[in-house]
Amino acid sequence: MPIPTGRHFLQIPGPTNVPDRVLRAMDMPTIDHRSSEFAQLTLEILKGLKQVFKTSADVVIYPASGTGAWEAALANTLSTGDKVLMFETGHFATLWQGIANDLGLEVEFVEGDWRRGVDPALVEARLSADKSHVIKAVMVVHNETSTGVTSRISEIRQAITNAGHPALFMVDVISSLGSIDYRHDEWGVDVTVGGSQKGLMLPPGLSFNAISTKALKASRSSNLPSSFWNWQPMIAANKAGYFPYTPATNLLYALRESLEMLLEEEGLNNVFARHRRHGEATRRAVRAWGLEILCLVPEEYSAALTAIMVPQGHDADQLRNVILERFNMSLGTGLSKVQGRVFRIGHLGDFNDLMLAGTLAGVEMGLAAAGIPFNKGGINAALDYLTKEA
Repeated sequence: MPIPTGRHFLQIPGPTNVPDRVLRAMDMPTIDHRSSEFAQLTLEILKGLKQVFKTSADVVIYPASGTGAWEAALANTLSTGDKVLMFETGHFATLWQGIANDLGLEVEFVEGDWRRGVDPALVEARLSADKSHVIKAVMVVHNETSTGVTSRISEIRQAITNAGHPALFMVDVISSLGSIDYRHDEWGVDVTVGGSQKGLMLPPGLSFNAISTKALKASRSSNLPSSFWNWQPMIAANKAGYFPYTPATNLLYALRESLEMLLEEEGLNNVFARHRRHGEATRRAVRAWGLEILCLVPEEYSAALTAIMVPQGHDADQLRNVILERFNMSLGTGLSKVQGRVFRIGHLGDFNDLMLAGTLAGVEMGLAAAGIPFNKGGINAALDYLTKEA
C-alpha cells in the first residue's frame, strides 16, 4: 500500500471539507454562555440562518446531528398514534421513517425504487383520498444523500394545497441546506430539518429546525414526550440570545464564520450556481465513462452529489477501496439497498473547479486500476464543460 502523501481528498457527500478559516474560528477560547458577548453571537447567527432557510419564522439550533432534529420535528408537533405520510426515496427517508415508528406514530410509507424523488401527483391523490384528514403530516427528504435524487418541494407543496389538506409539511434539507436553493416560507413548509456538516461546511454537531406558525401551534397540543428537544424553552431563551442548556459554543463560532462566507462573501445565488455547475460537470464525466447515473429523472438530479452505478458483476466498494489506497481519496459508499452497486461523489460545500478536476481524475484512474470497464475521457468532458461555463 502506498504511503499517503499530500492532502486527503474527502469527496463523500458529507461530512464535507471544513474550510481552514472555519477551523480557525473554532480555535478560540470558549466564552461565558450567559454573557452579553454570547447573546450577540447567538442573535447574529439566528439572523443568518433565517436567510439560509429563507424564512422569517423561528429557527432553533440543537447540539446534535440531523437525527436529533428529525426527532425534534416529530416530537414537537404530533401525538401518539397520529398517521404520517412518508416516501421511500432512499436510505435517509427510511431512517426518518424508523424514528417515526419508534415514537409511536402510524407511518404510511410509500415504496420507491431509490431512483426517483417524491411524485407530487401521488401526494395529491393520496391526500385527496383522505377525506377525514387522518394524515397529520407529510414528510419528505429534499435531497436524498444516498441516491443523488432531489425531490421537487415546491410541486409537492402545490399538491398538498390542491388536495385542500391540512397536514403539516415537513422537509429534511440536511444535505441541501446551503448547497441547493430552498425556500421554507415560500414553499409553505412547516418544519424544515437541517444539519451543519454538509453545505454549511462545519463539522458534525449542530442541527436545526425551522418552524412555521402552524407547526408552533401544533406543538401546543402534541402529547409526544420532549424535554431536550422541546421548542418552547429554546425559542423563549433564544429571544434574548441564550439557550436553555449549555450550547456548543465553539461550533457556533464556526457557524458564524460559514454564514459570513455564504451570505456576505459568495452570496447564496452564486453558491447554488456553483453547485449546479459542478453537478453538471460530474454527470458529463459519468456519461463519457459510459456509466449510469442512479437518478433517472433529469429534473431531480442533485447539485450536491452524484451516485454512480458500476457495471453488473463489479463491486463499487472494491473500487472505493482501490481509490482510497492508491490515491488517498474517499468516495461515498452505497447504502442499504444499493450497497456494492453504487459509489457517490460529493461535490458540495467548500469546493472548486480544481478540486472537482482532481476528484474526477482520481475516479478515472481508479476505474482503470480496479479493472472496471469504462470509456476514457470523462475528465476531459468535465473540463470542457467547466472551461466553457467558467
